[in-house]
Amino acid sequence: MAQAAGFLTELPGTVLRVARVGGTVFGYAVVYGPAALAARLRRRPWRGAGACLSSLLTSLGPSYIKIGQLLSTRRDLLPEQVCTQLGRLADATPAPRRKLLEGVLHRAYQDQPWPFAEFEPTPVATGSIATIHRAVTLDGRPVAVKVRRPGIGRVMRRDFQLTGMAMGALQRLPRLRSMPLKMMHAQVGGAILHQLDFTAEREALGHLRANLREFAWVRIPAPLPELCSEDVLVMEYVEGLARRAPKTLSADARKAAARRVMSTVYEMLFVDGLVHCDLHPGNLYVNSDGSLVVLDAGFVIKLSEPVRASFADFFINMALGNGPLCAEIIIESAASIAEGCDLDGFRASLTELVSESTGTRSREFNLAKFAGRLFDLQRRFGLYPVPEFAFPLLSLLVVEGIVQGLDPELDFQAEAMPVLRRRNMPRTSITS
Repeated sequence: MAQAAGFLTELPGTVLRVARVGGTVFGYAVVYGPAALAARLRRRPWRGAGACLSSLLTSLGPSYIKIGQLLSTRRDLLPEQVCTQLGRLADATPAPRRKLLEGVLHRAYQDQPWPFAEFEPTPVATGSIATIHRAVTLDGRPVAVKVRRPGIGRVMRRDFQLTGMAMGALQRLPRLRSMPLKMMHAQVGGAILHQLDFTAEREALGHLRANLREFAWVRIPAPLPELCSEDVLVMEYVEGLARRAPKTLSADARKAAARRVMSTVYEMLFVDGLVHCDLHPGNLYVNSDGSLVVLDAGFVIKLSEPVRASFADFFINMALGNGPLCAEIIIESAASIAEGCDLDGFRASLTELVSESTGTRSREFNLAKFAGRLFDLQRRFGLYPVPEFAFPLLSLLVVEGIVQGLDPELDFQAEAMPVLRRRNMPRTSITS
């Protein structure tokens, strides 16, 4: 009875959301459909596909924006030009009305005294899921208060159901039956919904601080558990943050920062399997002395041990130029393999790609292009990786531009080797 009552309560909102999403998609189909159809009839790619999809996802809201951001890494499933457009999606939206913000805070602290001596209602940062506010606790500590947008959970969960239905329908199409669309939706969509869980984010902050405690040059704000709730996350406020252009730093600071960024990411990725997928310049700050500040653990993913180990194996063998073993790792870890796949052809093509990429420096090695060629091979031969591989790839793609701006001579692969050798025992030969 309770479940039925809950379903009936949610039904009107779900119907309205379906109507809005359906209406928006229909409107885009009417406006852009003729151009897409004309390109198909001419058997040419539609150049406006990426911009159209990016605009559509932005109109549909935060769930779809974040799906687009993740899909931008899936060059095994989407054309390069579409992925490029999706990679430019931004999720900043206007702050909610002050009355709604006050309602969230009132519910969070209704069973205890108001814990802040000062609270700035105007946010210092806004996002699609939450806003960030500066405050001072009663004992004088400056803190950052992350407040979840009211109602955003219901909207994103409804969107998750809708996209699940769409993936199920697409999976029935003959050309898409071999693609792991349902699995991808479950893992990618689940990761997006995971960002609503402020308790998990608070724990992720603690894990990141513990796992990187040996790195004195990385600062991660400490959460204040006693002031946190389901809708509010309170952490120490980091003063003096500024986005510094690389040219404003000394040469030594730039080189130190580049290596520290890669060491931090590699430690998280290859050792802990705790991947920060959102280290853009708004969440990763470089100080004038080359030290780092890492913020916002909302999009931190814990990789399963098989995926962490496989990714580490692949990366170290890529650095060593062992293309045949790289191919075997991808084949073994694939979510699905098309019937009649030419595995020997895939092995030969990947071996050639790895050979071309081994030992290149940052200026010469472009991770996005390497990933694009890798995924193109997988798509062409019909090998589809587990969706979890999107997360470490996203982490590396996000920081690549930052590192290249700091030190274009940095050797990405050489920087990874000490971490891989110190903490992992990867396969480095093919066994029969």
